[in-house]
Amino acid sequence: MADIAAKLITVDQALAMLKDRHAQKNERFPKLMTPGKYILPDYFLTRKREAFKIRKHTFLKRRSRSYVAFDSENGQTLWLHNFPSLSEALFWLDTGLKPADSDSGSSFKEWKQEHAKEIEGMKDQLRQMSKPKKRKPKKAKKGKKH
Repeated sequence: MADIAAKLITVDQALAMLKDRHAQKNERFPKLMTPGKYILPDYFLTRKREAFKIRKHTFLKRRSRSYVAFDSENGQTLWLHNFPSLSEALFWLDTGLKPADSDSGSSFKEWKQEHAKEIEGMKDQLRQMSKPKKRKPKKAKKGKKH
């Protein structure tokens, strides 16, 4: 059983990946800056086609409890998918299949049971990211009263 090689990213990192993909769209052999497998929590992808334009635009919108999986492990192509749960996103990144796909040697349920520790570890990372950071109290300034 291999570990799941996915990392959590921020929206700024995700936008940089989308811009990198767009900038190299017409390259014969694109070389992406950040190859690997990533998950962006609390966002989902939307695509909009502008009127009278053929070009499709990809946007990230904020939505709690949703996940965007980014797979650019080959270093040349960036695949993106929306998922309603973290375990489904990890399943796609690990196997390349969606939970409804039936041509797999193992089902989503079996995979989820086998990788329960890795999924919990990723959930713990998410909890750490979402904890509010404590602010240091400001020191009162000593000054003259008017």
